[in-house]
Amino acid sequence: MDRIKVIKRRLSMSLRGPRPTDEPLDEQTESAPPEDPPLPQASDPVVCPALRPTLCPSSHPASHSAPSFLRQYAGHLGRTALRRDPRGVLERSQLNLYRTGSLGIVHENGKGTAMGSDGESDQASGTSSDEVQSPVRVRLRNGNHRRIAEDINKRLSLPVDIRLPDSYLEKFAMSGPPFAKPMSRRLRRVSLSEIGFGKLETYTKLDKVGEGTYATVFKGRSKLTGNLVALKEIRLEHEEGAPCTAIREVSLLKDLKHANIVTLHDIIHTEKCLTLVFEYMEQDLKQYMDDCGNILDVYNVKIFLFQLLRGLAYCHGRKVLHRDLKPQNLLISHRGELKLADFGLARAKSVPTKTYSNEVVTLWYRPPDVLLGSTEYSTPIDMWGVGCIFYEMMTGRPLFPGSTVKDELHLIFRILGSPTEETWPGISSCEELRAYQFPHYTAEPLVNHAPRIDADGIHLLTQLLQFSVKNRISAEDGLRLPYFSSLGEQVHTLSDTASIFSVKGIQLRRDPGRKSNTHLETAPSTVGTVPWEYVQREGAQARSSSYASTSSTS
Repeated sequence: MDRIKVIKRRLSMSLRGPRPTDEPLDEQTESAPPEDPPLPQASDPVVCPALRPTLCPSSHPASHSAPSFLRQYAGHLGRTALRRDPRGVLERSQLNLYRTGSLGIVHENGKGTAMGSDGESDQASGTSSDEVQSPVRVRLRNGNHRRIAEDINKRLSLPVDIRLPDSYLEKFAMSGPPFAKPMSRRLRRVSLSEIGFGKLETYTKLDKVGEGTYATVFKGRSKLTGNLVALKEIRLEHEEGAPCTAIREVSLLKDLKHANIVTLHDIIHTEKCLTLVFEYMEQDLKQYMDDCGNILDVYNVKIFLFQLLRGLAYCHGRKVLHRDLKPQNLLISHRGELKLADFGLARAKSVPTKTYSNEVVTLWYRPPDVLLGSTEYSTPIDMWGVGCIFYEMMTGRPLFPGSTVKDELHLIFRILGSPTEETWPGISSCEELRAYQFPHYTAEPLVNHAPRIDADGIHLLTQLLQFSVKNRISAEDGLRLPYFSSLGEQVHTLSDTASIFSVKGIQLRRDPGRKSNTHLETAPSTVGTVPWEYVQREGAQARSSSYASTSSTS
């Protein structure tokens, strides 16, 4: 037994570091300490004598004694040289024989064939599956791509649900943290292009939903997010270039980020076409009212009106005038979210005040001061239209459906009464008004025309339909009126991008006139549900000639 222990001890010492073993084995046995030598650990290699010809082919075939084997094996380890692998790395060839249930013949590349107890061969690898994977795949498994994607989304202000291409993420996985330095405009543009923005192949066309003189609208799907989008293709003329309304819309919408303003996702510019990619909305307010038989639930009207004022307050706070509010330009999602759209006539209000064109706003929603030729207007131009839309939602019919400017003014004065110096300071000196020679009218109570509106609603409507622009209520002040108190205080503390429907208890009710049994939460499946605002206004045909809007270049 002592002899076997010495052999094991010498074998273990030889594998840890080669030492000369020239002294006779008997002397080694005599000089061995009496205590038991340490047993080999689980990680120590174990060699079987049957491998001797394989390990040292030059050894003498007749030498089978244990001392001879030890001397030859120790000499083999001492003579092992540093050899260069094909990659140019110096390494010492080693024998990877471990304590296993099978005997393995290991090659220099670290892979070997292990013979199991059943006699079948199993492929054994010297490296784990993790080690043979690329660094990118290892980082993917560890969640590194997710962290990189979140960083990129934040720096580039991308949608949360966007799926960044793997090739784009791998570039940062190999090079380091994305955008470690401040981002320049050029770097941002290049990065967005690498992701897929600004390229037609990123979007798939599904259906054609509308066409006008300058633009065609398609229902499409984004390959980056998988969401539906509206593709507004504006044809470019070689001499004229892009229409001014498209340039205005792009320049304003790219800076307006609000839950109640339609989102412009992307802009694609080619030689013959300018494509604007909008978020897809199921219908506009005019379509919604038609589907309900023009009888809306009064609570739903309140929710829609609050969202309209909320979106306008955001625009007006940034000195942006919409100048074309009407039901066709207010989009409704399947959830009931209302969003301002069609900023083709919108303008950023300059400081100091400059004059604008009076050929703005669809006739039925145009305020009397603009009808009389005023070109010095500000945010109150939009508030008059809000009052007209509020009335139309409550009654199912337009408030002032005039066919000409004179007819429109006549309808306004017949319901609200003829203007006086008290209701409209300076109107007595207006030459345009005197030229029409309207008869004198006495104001009629608005509740007689809209009996479904309660007292708080009539107060709000009256504040919106003021002749004097100074007396017309602002969007921000309108949100604080008692009419909206039933919605709770939390709706006033929402962030700009938060939906009113994120507040607990806020939900649309079933409209009395809705014919379908399905609730609005179920999006309509008809093809023509992309609202008319997506079609370029110049030359486009509205659903009714009475709704045809006038164009403007200023």
